[in-house]
Amino acid sequence: MYLLGLDCSTSVTALAIATEERVLAETFLHTEGTHSERLMPAIEATLAISKLRLADLQGIAVAIGPGSFTGLRIGLATAKGIAHPLSLPVVAIPTLDALARNAMHTTTLVCPILDARKSEVYTSLYQASTEGMERLSPYEALSPEALVHKITAKQQELELELNVLFLGDAVPVYRDYLQAKMGTKALFAPPELAYPRGSQVARLGLERLKQGEEDSLHELAPLYIRPSEAEVNYAKQKTAQTVKV
Repeated sequence: MYLLGLDCSTSVTALAIATEERVLAETFLHTEGTHSERLMPAIEATLAISKLRLADLQGIAVAIGPGSFTGLRIGLATAKGIAHPLSLPVVAIPTLDALARNAMHTTTLVCPILDARKSEVYTSLYQASTEGMERLSPYEALSPEALVHKITAKQQELELELNVLFLGDAVPVYRDYLQAKMGTKALFAPPELAYPRGSQVARLGLERLKQGEEDSLHELAPLYIRPSEAEVNYAKQKTAQTVKV
């Protein structure tokens, strides 16, 4: 099965074409320009270097967030636009799950953190197991203070004083704080592991399809965790109108 995995959750446009046995080609673009400018040309180039056409694809895995609201909408719209006319199965992959797989061979706790703005991070906690990365906590938007508290509570629950490996685009923003609070228990992945990879999205997608799972195109939606700015402003306007009435 040739599967296209794509991720536009962060500032990186990431995609890969993979089968159960190997990754044929992978593209990782952290350059100037928007996802809308980069994504389709990147898909076409990745297909070309793989000597494949869109019609050769047999499935699509797309990251659904949390992450950039605009990027998520572009990624999902592109996945749907390719899948619908070709009748391809599509599977949704949470961005944090894909990012955590960048550190799947570590023995530490793994904590992906994506910059959620407003002094918060999108995050969850993971631990490697024989079946991949096991998620230990919900997907959440937390302040750095709340995140450290949650990690401490999880370590006490597990009765293990494990180091914690942080990775994600929020590491440069909060590294000093995390290091000050956690000392040598806080480890940081190198920059090349800071963003989701198309190959990890594809691998998780292949696993879901192998289990007979797929998502409805009509129900496929971003995993926002918290309302977008537009939704917040709309709610404020509705409240103001109600008060006036």
